[in-house]
Amino acid sequence: MGNSSLTRRRLLGGVIAAGCVALPAMAKTPLRACPMDRVTITGGFGKAAFNIDLAADDSTRAQGLMHVPQMPLSKGMLFVYDAPQQMAFWMRNTLIELDMLFVDRFGVIRHIHHRAQPLDETVISPGDIKLTGVLEINGGLARRLGIQVGDVLRHPSFTSIENPWACS
Repeated sequence: MGNSSLTRRRLLGGVIAAGCVALPAMAKTPLRACPMDRVTITGGFGKAAFNIDLAADDSTRAQGLMHVPQMPLSKGMLFVYDAPQQMAFWMRNTLIELDMLFVDRFGVIRHIHHRAQPLDETVISPGDIKLTGVLEINGGLARRLGIQVGDVLRHPSFTSIENPWACS
């Protein structure tokens, strides 16, 4: 990563920190005009976009990507929760390797679990942090694209710390 990328990451971190400090004084800005079936991730690597299936209720979250034999590289599944909470996933009945990107209420990636193995029932968790979403994409893709902790996932389910995010 070059110095300019490092500087952008530091600036992004500063914006995130400033946004968190100022949060009580600012209104939440949901991205309601943006499509619900698409996410973008921006970071030092650039930008990546995925068409997604949304898992936002108990039934769709329980089903997840179980029994899916393959998934296009441009596709993913976004799990969304109403309130921040500790999260735990497993790969029971999941037939494809996945990367899991755990995000906070602002869409900031806080943890990445790389290459979760098909059919493995080992619990996958980011630890004690409380989060509101998980994006599952094909295994190995996060590293290949250069997606890292601190990058930002944009979707209408997450509150903007900028005012407002542009859909793209």
